[in-house]
Order: sequence, then structure tokens, then C-alpha cells
Amino acid sequence: MTFKLLEGGEGAEALPSNSDETGISLIALGLRTLSQRALTAVADLFTLLTVASAWWLWLSIPHPDTYQLVSLSIYALLVLAANWIVRRR
Repeated sequence: MTFKLLEGGEGAEALPSNSDETGISLIALGLRTLSQRALTAVADLFTLLTVASAWWLWLSIPHPDTYQLVSLSIYALLVLAANWIVRRR
């Protein structure tokens, strides 16, 4: 996208004469913004799903023994590491 310096006149005169081009460029700008927000939401959804899975596993065991606590802690650390890797990129 390039910008042009307009000499004098009002802003209304600087609009393109073809309103279809203006409409298409506004739709393209809106779609670009929407796709960027969707990518951010997907990254947040990954975090939500992985943390929720670790939380659900912790709650699904009514009386955990030592080995189950250790394995659940290892899974929680794996989830934190995966989220850290995803967020770092």
C-alpha cells in the first residue's frame, strides 16, 4: 500500500472515483485484521486446552498414590514446557 501526498483541497476529493475499489480494499483490510486475531486466538486456545487437560487429569483421580502424583506432575511440566515453546515463537 502506498501513500500519496495531496496538494491542497479537502479529503473528500482525494477518495478514489471507483467505490468498488474502495469497498474491496476495506474488505481486504478487515479480513487481514480478522485473520491476525484468529491466529492469536488459536494460540490461546492451545494454552487453554493443554492446561485444562492437566487440570482434568488432576481432578479425575479421587485418591492418588505417590506414583500417580509424580506422573501427573511430569505431565503438568510437559504442558508448561509445550506452552512455553509455543509462546516463544
